[in-house]
Amino acid sequence: MAKKKERDLIDTLRASGLRKKVAETLAGASKSKPTGKATKAVDESLKRLRGVSSILERRAEDARRSEPSKKAARTRKRNATNRSEAAKRAAKTRAKGR
Repeated sequence: MAKKKERDLIDTLRASGLRKKVAETLAGASKSKPTGKATKAVDESLKRLRGVSSILERRAEDARRSEPSKKAARTRKRNATNRSEAAKRAAKTRAKGR
């Protein structure tokens, strides 16, 4: 039964994107001691994983467009629409003169 639980944990870790060796190491280290406490290796690994995840979250937030860049995009779109409308009016005027 314990082997199945360990295998399930490895499969879960692999599905979440961890490499095979890391998943196996974490699953092997997570076997509890007789006192029932997690090993020091698991605690350190979790600490490192939390650190990496916070870095990734910050990068994801930075990748989003800022408000000034959204405003600039709206302005460019509005100006392009105005140019297009003006070109259509000019083409219509030129067509009348022919």
